[in-house]
Amino acid sequence: MKIKTAILFASFFLFSAGLFAANEIYRPIFITPPEPPREFRGAWLTVVASNQDWPSQPGLPVAQQKAELIALLDRAAKLHFNAIIFQVRPASDAMYASAIEPWSERLTGTQGRPPQPFYDPLAFAIQEAHKRGLELHAWFNPFRARTKFAKSIAPNHISRTHPELIRQYGDQLWLDPGNPFVRDYVLRVVMDVVKRYDVDGVTFDDYFYPYPEKDSAGRVLEFPDYEEWKQFGLPEGYQHDDWRRANVDKFIQSVYQNIKAAKPWVKFGISPFGIWRPQNPPSIRGLDAYASLYADSRQWLAAGWLDYFAPQLYWAIDAPQQSFPVLLKWWREQNTKNRHLWPALDAAAVGGKFSAEEIARQIQIERAQNVNGEILFHLRSVTENPALTNVIGATYAQPALVPASPWLDSTRPEQPKLTALLDKNSELKIHWQNSGGEPAWRWILQCRAANNTWTTQILPANQTAQTFQDFAPDIISLRAVNRTGNLSLPAALKKAVPVHNGKVMLYN
Repeated sequence: MKIKTAILFASFFLFSAGLFAANEIYRPIFITPPEPPREFRGAWLTVVASNQDWPSQPGLPVAQQKAELIALLDRAAKLHFNAIIFQVRPASDAMYASAIEPWSERLTGTQGRPPQPFYDPLAFAIQEAHKRGLELHAWFNPFRARTKFAKSIAPNHISRTHPELIRQYGDQLWLDPGNPFVRDYVLRVVMDVVKRYDVDGVTFDDYFYPYPEKDSAGRVLEFPDYEEWKQFGLPEGYQHDDWRRANVDKFIQSVYQNIKAAKPWVKFGISPFGIWRPQNPPSIRGLDAYASLYADSRQWLAAGWLDYFAPQLYWAIDAPQQSFPVLLKWWREQNTKNRHLWPALDAAAVGGKFSAEEIARQIQIERAQNVNGEILFHLRSVTENPALTNVIGATYAQPALVPASPWLDSTRPEQPKLTALLDKNSELKIHWQNSGGEPAWRWILQCRAANNTWTTQILPANQTAQTFQDFAPDIISLRAVNRTGNLSLPAALKKAVPVHNGKVMLYN
């Protein structure tokens, strides 16, 4: 191999070199760095009164509301969460500026009253979450119209504008899923958010038809939809229960199709009751969600009408009739379309029926079963419980990238441009940018030390530079990540040979 002397110049592809304080430079290299960790680490952010995360009480000044939300997002990012499931529509009301439904009373204390001075909490939450590298999923309760905690009702609430669509059941009001107008109305509400806001996902929880209520004599109350069944179900030959399930099925399929038509990258997820039917698998006992809530959640998963599935597995590992690992394994077996399976875990039970270690063990069981994520209920349960904070901090010790969704998009983003420069203070600075095509959603910055140890950082899209003061990596690699989690090819630089009198010794 012959050695020659050359004057250093900028390479035509992806880099310009600068001197480092130790008289070293960086040059382009082809290398495959380690794959970054992939795991969905979500937390529900609730607003309803029973266990709210935010705001801490209705009617707080806007500045305090914003400060509380920022503090929660900061804490989530510090603990290496990567997604927030933000409750935007608790009961046919809105935690955002809507022309369809009234402002939620959770903000100002009175339903229909906007925040003053005005701001849009959903837009603010999205902006602040994205700054911190957190996905923001909009969580809707589709058919609940009024909770028992509500203290006010606005003139433009649907119970006032369309009382014929409302059903009283127990101490709550419900929209009737059996009415096609209701399903179209809720779909319009969801799609209004999808089209106007930069959300990363849409989520429904376990409320479709209501959980069974009993009268004073202990008898289960029937949901009052007989007239709708006669009008919309009987002409098609449906039995009453089958018709109710078909109503929810039609709605779920329609939501998925409409989201994909508008913004294919927006993920749609559902977090149903964790048991589909008792004896599935044989050892399991409990509520029959198929027969009581008319939620055929196994069908939704098998049909691929969602991008992620988060069954509420709120039971202990050793619960004999609702065993966490047994239920998790069963749901894995139903996932024939290979959608994301990210179970919801009951973090709120820590300090009561659970120890903090129970949650850590459940996550370990998921990882052992090749389940790549979870959603913790709910955020303050983690941030305000020191034992659980410590456990999650240890379990999420390293940052993780949200898993890719190849059925939505499998195309790599363009390889970014990476440059290394020495500033006037003899500090190494790297800069990067898109090289064309779609903007990056995240950046993966990986550095290899001289001892061959790699470190990985997951950076938000708005960060495009980094300074190294006391550490000169042997190799620097940067990859772009798009909205569906695909990685670009790496742009990489390697520390080169010494410099003498402004000239570099290069090898042929």
